[in-house]
Amino acid sequence: MTATVKHIALGVGAGILALGVTAGVFVHAQDQNTNEPRHGFMGRGMGPGGRGGPGGPMGMLPMLGRQIDLTDAQKDQIKAIADSHKEDWKGLADRARAAHGALNQAVTAESVDEALIRQRSADVAAVDADMAVARARAHAEVLQILTPEQKTKLQSLRTEMKGRGR
Repeated sequence: MTATVKHIALGVGAGILALGVTAGVFVHAQDQNTNEPRHGFMGRGMGPGGRGGPGGPMGMLPMLGRQIDLTDAQKDQIKAIADSHKEDWKGLADRARAAHGALNQAVTAESVDEALIRQRSADVAAVDADMAVARARAHAEVLQILTPEQKTKLQSLRTEMKGRGR
């Protein structure tokens, strides 16, 4: 791995760590594990140890850079995109942690307050939606710097990965 690739990976990892955004990271109330607190960034490789994963705000793209033949300039642009969103993603991550904590408290309270649980679940869903929008915006920015051939390769890789997952 070249120093540039490592630098890009670390930069994107830092951006991913700052947000830990992923579609489906958050568990809805009916799926909530009431035995343990659920942290907002525990899905798809976003654990408390700060591991970045395919569910980050940039999706799989940083990890697929070599396979879609990203140029050094494109890698720098992707890092700049991630850096430009870092503060927004951090704010969303903080909101998500707070929303999940409040939901967990409502779920594990001594008495069941269904209205409160539903409200806290709605709060979690609202943050989840905001995170999905932030992820989509960053993803769209990255797609703008890819060539048509790279976009085609990326779509093929995604299709292939979905096939493996089944």
